[in-house]
Amino acid sequence: MADIEILTFLQDILDAIADVESFFDGYPMRFDVFEKDYLRRSAVERKAEIMGEAMNRIKKADPTIEIPNARDIIDTRNRIIHAYDNVRPEFLWGLVVRHIPQLKKDVSQIIAEYEARYNRENNTDSEHPLT
Repeated sequence: MADIEILTFLQDILDAIADVESFFDGYPMRFDVFEKDYLRRSAVERKAEIMGEAMNRIKKADPTIEIPNARDIIDTRNRIIHAYDNVRPEFLWGLVVRHIPQLKKDVSQIIAEYEARYNRENNTDSEHPLT
């Protein structure tokens, strides 16, 4: 059964991704600049925590939902929170340039599929039950 709560958590992930993307509007996409930018690195860490926590809540609510790399996303959150002294700029940069763009594609697709399922199950004619 599709659940509005899961849609909310998926949207939380997309919102955190949009925030990360906004951090780099007009920003030179160069590691050497990012590495020295403590505020931007801290902001990326926080949004990665949110993505991981939302993913964790999704998997607890519905362990059968298929989300690529869900365990890695949760593990990233745990690493940032529990092994904060082991989070290097290189790791965060990899999230920004490789992993987060792919996550955005995956979650956008899952939301579309999940919304359709939710609408069918609840006889809703709205395209977006969260709006």
